[in-house]
Amino acid sequence: MASNRRGVGLSAFTNAAIASDQYARHGQALRTSHAEALANQLSVFQAALHNFSLTHAKDIRSNPTFRAEFARMCNAIGVDPLAGSNVKGAGGGAAGGKGSVWAKMLGSSVNDFYFELGVRVVEVCRETRGENGGMIAVAELQKRVTKGRAGLVGGGMEVTDDDVLRAIESLEPLGGMFKLQTLGGSKFVRSVPKELNKDQATVLEVIQVLSYVTISMLQANLDWERARAIAVIDDLVADSLVWVDSQAEETEFWSPASLHEGG
Repeated sequence: MASNRRGVGLSAFTNAAIASDQYARHGQALRTSHAEALANQLSVFQAALHNFSLTHAKDIRSNPTFRAEFARMCNAIGVDPLAGSNVKGAGGGAAGGKGSVWAKMLGSSVNDFYFELGVRVVEVCRETRGENGGMIAVAELQKRVTKGRAGLVGGGMEVTDDDVLRAIESLEPLGGMFKLQTLGGSKFVRSVPKELNKDQATVLEVIQVLSYVTISMLQANLDWERARAIAVIDDLVADSLVWVDSQAEETEFWSPASLHEGG
């Protein structure tokens, strides 16, 4: 009497191995096909973005509004226009004839603009550190970059606050030396490694609102002990983050960053 039962023993394992191998080869074929399709789409996308950046390179560099819209478009599709600036001159950079994939896609004009702007931001922060203690308002920074170097004709760059903020992002590889900080609703660039503690940040925010502070004002408005207010002010004065006006009836303390922003 014939048996209808499935094969057992080694034959069953052999059939299972054959089926598993067939599934694996089919899956690999699908992955290869999908990878090739994605590679083709990425190639078309790279070419289109690269051609756009080359065609409109002049507008991107000279027109702040157009540049801002271009940067927003890049962000919307997941492209970082600053990636090329972050690795400029690094291993595999210009010397090796290679660069980041985004630098190749966007062309040197776009990434070089932010690289140049980043250099100028560093220069302005260093030039003004003696007068503001390393805390400069973004608006003041933008004005100085647009104005250019003193005594030089044509050294300015037509930039917006948005450009400055993006350039500061490109400085992250410097190890956090340049960071954005919001005080009293205004954005500042801190170019010194020292972090502000909570009390110092509070005093600078009060100065943003009232233009200046005194020890008695801090005591009355923040309910601080006199010793606490004096200690915080002394630290800010030592770091050149506030200026002292001793001509008033009670010594006043002003923020140089706020004075420039207001002017």
